[in-house]
Amino acid sequence: MTKTKNRNTRRNFLKTSGTITVGTMLAGILPHGLISPIQANDEIADDEPMRTFTIDFAWAKPGQFVDADPKEHIKWYADLGCNTLTLISIGLNGYAWYKNGVVPEQPGLKYDFMPEMVKLGHQKKMKVLGYFCPSINTKWSKEHPDLCCPNGIPYTQTYLNDLCASIEDAIKKTDMDGFMVDYFHNPDGGRNPLPPLQWLPCEQEMYQELMGEKFPGKEKMTPEIELVYRRNAIERAWQRIKTTAKRVKPNCLIWLSSYEINSEEYKETSLLKEIDMLQSEFGDPQGIQKIRNLLRPQTKLVMCTANIEGKEQLLKIISDAEEQKFGINDFAPPYANTLRQPISFYLSKPIDDFKDSRDFHIAVLARVFNRLPLDYIAVDEKQKTK
Repeated sequence: MTKTKNRNTRRNFLKTSGTITVGTMLAGILPHGLISPIQANDEIADDEPMRTFTIDFAWAKPGQFVDADPKEHIKWYADLGCNTLTLISIGLNGYAWYKNGVVPEQPGLKYDFMPEMVKLGHQKKMKVLGYFCPSINTKWSKEHPDLCCPNGIPYTQTYLNDLCASIEDAIKKTDMDGFMVDYFHNPDGGRNPLPPLQWLPCEQEMYQELMGEKFPGKEKMTPEIELVYRRNAIERAWQRIKTTAKRVKPNCLIWLSSYEINSEEYKETSLLKEIDMLQSEFGDPQGIQKIRNLLRPQTKLVMCTANIEGKEQLLKIISDAEEQKFGINDFAPPYANTLRQPISFYLSKPIDDFKDSRDFHIAVLARVFNRLPLDYIAVDEKQKTK
């Protein structure tokens, strides 16, 4: 896990009292009028920063968490204060979290999970986004070993056909408002420096399609040639994904999550210029601002706090996100019951009492998303009557 560098943590942000809300604490460093309450049950304005959390089923094994109840999950997210839901559409295991689609459902899936979550989320005026991971699909890899590398899936025409069919199907079946594209890179890519490609036969075929000439042989490959190829592969895959999504749902939001937003693979492609939302997976407001000129003015920016370690650094990232009107996203794996603890549990004691980093994050975000003081502790109604 990569640690984010500590950059001049605002000490005042950490010092709270029982009468000071997160909004009040930030008001001293933000222009007047910038802070507005976020209500999970109020429709999200176009300029309202996203507040989302994911009970992460992405790494679930086939047949795991199949009894997840949409009603219980929507209550958990609403109690947390989310105004947006981000749900796994197709897991990394290659199975869908909805029924009767072109992709087989998670074996034993009890509820038609995603469509039900979208319906319930929309009733609460939440946006509901899905999730696709183009570079990891263990089911597809087992079925097409000749089209896969040990470190990722090359974006062949065969694979893109199947990926885009699943995207189209998921949008139609679930009515989701958009989706995240995660791990969107060539094999072993997405970060700098880029390692040499393996040049499987399927990649050699892609070379001819993307470069307009026959593959010259591995011995003639240079980092410069490979970089052009990588960018062309990203460009083609992005155009297929974008065209499919916007054809099915013209206002579909497409959200790129990147662990290295300055990856050489993305430069000189249309990806950053056309994406609707961009997330820095390691919470880097300064880094994401450096590429702001590559994005459209209306592109929404999101900070992921899941990989942030330490109290001060987490609160610093949240403060930066509030100041710059960035969205906030976090995630955590579920317990065996398909959820984490009830939100009332996270509000029942001081945030410093939570030693598990995932629980600490939830305890903090439950207060931030609901505009409560960081030192807020819920009073047990039973205790009040005694």
